Amino acid sequence: MKYKLLGKSGLRVSEICLGTMTFGTESKIGIGYNDSKKVFNAFANAGGNFLDTANRYTEGTSEKWVGKLIKPDRDHFVLGTKYGLYDRRDNPNFNGSHRKNLFRSVEGSLKRLNTEYIDLLWLHMWDFTTGIEEVMRGLDDLIHSGKVHYIGISDTPAWIVSMANTYADLKGWNSFAALQIEYSLIQRTPERDLLPMAKELDIAVTPWAPLAGGALTGKYLGNQTKKGRVPENSKRRNEKAVQITNEVMKVAKELGVTPGQVAINWTRQREQVVIPIVGAKYESQIKDSLGAVNFVIPEEMMNRLNEVSNIDLGFPHEFLKEPNIVDVIYGGTYDKIINHKI
Repeated sequence: MKYKLLGKSGLRVSEICLGTMTFGTESKIGIGYNDSKKVFNAFANAGGNFLDTANRYTEGTSEKWVGKLIKPDRDHFVLGTKYGLYDRRDNPNFNGSHRKNLFRSVEGSLKRLNTEYIDLLWLHMWDFTTGIEEVMRGLDDLIHSGKVHYIGISDTPAWIVSMANTYADLKGWNSFAALQIEYSLIQRTPERDLLPMAKELDIAVTPWAPLAGGALTGKYLGNQTKKGRVPENSKRRNEKAVQITNEVMKVAKELGVTPGQVAINWTRQREQVVIPIVGAKYESQIKDSLGAVNFVIPEEMMNRLNEVSNIDLGFPHEFLKEPNIVDVIYGGTYDKIINHKI
């Protein structure tokens, strides 16, 4: 396992992050403590130090178990947790991005994690009710208190993230070092705005669901289809998803690796900092995913994967690439400019 800098920060994190949403039996996809420990140990023994949890995962059990597992060597691990989703359904202030919930939620996470500080605090999802200034000032105050070291944001439009970091920079406050999004061969829409924004602002990207819920491993193909778990018309099981998955399996066979490893590496092989979040129910699953760090997908195969999963970037991206528009912008000099920004 190698390590990457978390965006423009100096924090070193493993090139794969362990997602712990499965730690706890309160969820249908959850597992018991002994199996969680096996998954954690396999990750840690491979050199992994970057962990992802949240206040809502398995009703808080994930945080409790992660805290217990890292306790013997707390400072070694880079611990990320989240705030923003509800802790109680009957009170509007037990959810949201606002200052009251922020401080209340962090105190609860610190207790469950049994730690004095959180390495990386994520705003889980933008709530469209709290102002950017309130969010960024609250997060900056937490960093100054020593309870949080770095901040990240998840599942939020690009214009909000860019505005938040610009505002923080102008105020001299801490800004988001990382962005968490859904990104995979089956979900490439972040390439329209979120990924370019992250690259330009030097924000690390940590994709969740790089395996598209297991679809890219081939689990929904042929006789392995598990009806009832994912709708037939889901983006993970529609006709295009099947075509993408078949190509992933072909590439995996040619390389002598597993489809899951190919899918993970496709997300990693970007011209920017991308650290996929990988979860597991079994020790064998996390070990398989970790095998992705041992090879690189050749350019020719990357091109095949890109082609089969290609999406229309929409307006204004497609419009600005039209030959006549390029000519109007550059006056016939486009090919004479060496542009390192693209």
